[in-house]
Amino acid sequence: MPSLLPATYCSDVHERLVLYKRLANCETTDELQSMQEELVDRFGSPPEPAQALLACHRLRLVAKPKGISKVDAGPERSTISFVKSPPFDPGSLIALVQKDGRIRFAGPDRVRIERAAPTLAERVALVRDFIDKLK
Repeated sequence: MPSLLPATYCSDVHERLVLYKRLANCETTDELQSMQEELVDRFGSPPEPAQALLACHRLRLVAKPKGISKVDAGPERSTISFVKSPPFDPGSLIALVQKDGRIRFAGPDRVRIERAAPTLAERVALVRDFIDKLK
């Protein structure tokens, strides 16, 4: 699913680039919420690609402290990649893999969740649930 600010939503290329940079620099959920409110005030209700962009940034804020470097959430499966030495107990990840047969290691630094999540809301909930389970 594309996550971007469409030209039909914000027509000025320079303005879109500035907004992308500002979104990337948001370090708290409050800052991100303020940015979302500003987008609504300036351009109206965000279309689905813009909602996906905001959802990605929300996930980034909760994923980064857990040592997650990349999330690839698709309609059939999701892959989550970690930094070299993530700041959580590796035993909690091993326990998750052992407990839930849909979560599997997909290399030394990533896991794959084999669970369908066709909508944006379902993908966000799936990844958020996984992140919340990491201790």
